[in-house]
Amino acid sequence: MNVSVVGRPLASVESDAIVVGVYAEEKPLREPAARLDEASGGALADVLQAEKFGAKVGQVTHVHTNGRLPARRVVVVGLGKRAETTAEALRRAAAAGLRRARDLGARAVTVEVLGDRLPVRQRAQAVVEGAILGTYTFDRYKREKSDKQVETLQLAEPDGRQRREAVDGARRGEVFALATWFARDLVNAPANDVNPTHLARVATDIGKSGGLRVKVLDRVECRQLGMGAFLGVAAGSEQPPKFIHLAYTPAGRRRKRVAIIGKGITFDSGGLDLKTAEGMLRMKDDMSGAAAVLGIMRALPALKPGVEVHGLIAATENMPSGSAIRPGDVLRAMNGTTIEIGNTDAEGRLTLADAICYAAQKVNADEIVDMATLTGACVVALGPLCSGLFANDQGLADRLIAAAEAAGERVWQLPLIDEYRENLKSDVADMNNVGPRGGGAITAGLFLKEFAGTGCAVRTILSYLTDIK
Repeated sequence: MNVSVVGRPLASVESDAIVVGVYAEEKPLREPAARLDEASGGALADVLQAEKFGAKVGQVTHVHTNGRLPARRVVVVGLGKRAETTAEALRRAAAAGLRRARDLGARAVTVEVLGDRLPVRQRAQAVVEGAILGTYTFDRYKREKSDKQVETLQLAEPDGRQRREAVDGARRGEVFALATWFARDLVNAPANDVNPTHLARVATDIGKSGGLRVKVLDRVECRQLGMGAFLGVAAGSEQPPKFIHLAYTPAGRRRKRVAIIGKGITFDSGGLDLKTAEGMLRMKDDMSGAAAVLGIMRALPALKPGVEVHGLIAATENMPSGSAIRPGDVLRAMNGTTIEIGNTDAEGRLTLADAICYAAQKVNADEIVDMATLTGACVVALGPLCSGLFANDQGLADRLIAAAEAAGERVWQLPLIDEYRENLKSDVADMNNVGPRGGGAITAGLFLKEFAGTGCAVRTILSYLTDIK
């Protein structure tokens, strides 16, 4: 989708469809909807009245202009109550509007910078994010593909004083949305294509195109570093494991060094503690954290933050075979901690343990952020639309919660209850990789905390990243 900003009123733009927002409980219509209604001879207001259009967030309708406007159709989206305007409401509205325009066959769409209670830069960013992500589809493996797709998106901002901010917001929105699109494509692709070697190849391509440093460690190099937990998970698969390290360095003096870690289990069968057929069905998703990290690293060169960022992925499959780890086996992590395997299906925390050790020891990160589809227990606690957050640094946790709110993501901080650490005790090793069923998400967070060391903050995302298609 080609994104640009045009400095003309919405009513004067020639397009297959134009998208305009309407707030709830407001009559008569305000600009620019009022001008579009006048130009259409009152047809717009008639349609809204006939359909009892309540303008709830994401509600949508449309009217054909019959030559009364340069645009062929007007798509109206609800923005909700004006006093409750948020960036997420504008994203949802833009997504609904672009989907309707696409389904009507529009290839060139122009949308106003929806809303009026937030800064124009923030509104433009939200509109572009919603427009691009709202029209996301994954049809790579289908013979028959829909020919309905929006190719050109214009934001109309006639106010010259605000146009520069709109351009900047639209650019940021495009970067963020395309990074998310990229991550979604990785997650939705099947595990027979997206294996550890493929993730390493993708990381290398990102490094080359964005000027990032790339290091990919193979099994021998990981063994030399003492990554016994990671390699233990990889032992049952024919696919060779890959430890991926991407590094972005800002121009000038860096403010801090941050490591972002993504769980990279490209398929999780459960190992010898085999999952049920139903539980295994979507386990190509178990590398969603890794996909998110790759999407972030792909976006950084365009965003140019003043922070040094290291993206780390311990990529492997978790498969059953004669060489797979067994319940009762003992693995040694990179920091020397020994781990008794209570369940081979609690494998993600083993790979992340070594990745966190690497971030602390080799990267010397000031902060560590870990993103993972780690426990079904967290989905039981919060459902599929909310992520759990655990942290040993409240300042970082507060910033992450604020960032999630700005991005329209639902995040809820869960406690790290020290007494539950007793549930990870082992008779033969320093700790077990699982505890009892109750509080399973918390014990997973406590397990990872053991490997962060001091001075580093760890955030663990514990829900799936692909529920929104």
